[in-house]
Amino acid sequence: MPVLAIANPKGGVGKTTLAAHIAGHWARCGHAVMLGDVDRQQSAAQWLALRPAAARPIAGWDVSRADVLKPPRGTTHVVLDTPAGLHGQRLREVLRRADRLLVPLQPSVFDIYATHAFLATVRERSPAELRVAVVAMRVDERTLAARQLQAFLDTLQVPVVGWIREAQLYRHLAAQGLTLFDVRPTQVERELRQWQPLLAWLDAP
Repeated sequence: MPVLAIANPKGGVGKTTLAAHIAGHWARCGHAVMLGDVDRQQSAAQWLALRPAAARPIAGWDVSRADVLKPPRGTTHVVLDTPAGLHGQRLREVLRRADRLLVPLQPSVFDIYATHAFLATVRERSPAELRVAVVAMRVDERTLAARQLQAFLDTLQVPVVGWIREAQLYRHLAAQGLTLFDVRPTQVERELRQWQPLLAWLDAP
């Protein structure tokens, strides 16, 4: 059973947006998806509460106080949305359970510093078989900040599997409990193209 953890100790980097969309992608593929909310703010649970009954089902799972090692029965795919500041025993539990870790960050010097330190921690504490990748979120490639982010990513020995641009569309979809994968592809062609490398990494054996 694929278990994807989305983590970065820095808050506001797009973890819940990423978690919701990946859950939406797997749901569109017909999988029994569980969106686990490790974050005490319960952002993913709040998003699920907005999801229309007619949308492809994504089950919620409050793991803020539960054992993240035991997903509910019947689940085929798990996405874990983790909180800012994840560390210590809770981080070790997540890393042990996940087979893939996706680290989002934005083009900000603070995100870069936090991500650099976090990846070093992951290298020290994660199982050897854990697959780790980075995705850049809310990027405007025309800016100096984006170029600085690219320079940082070029130094990493971790694959960069996506550059997701800033777009109001994500906020509009979130307010309805939806993702790009819940609307007609012709409406979101540009955005879907940006997700293809990330989805290929996710779905690779």
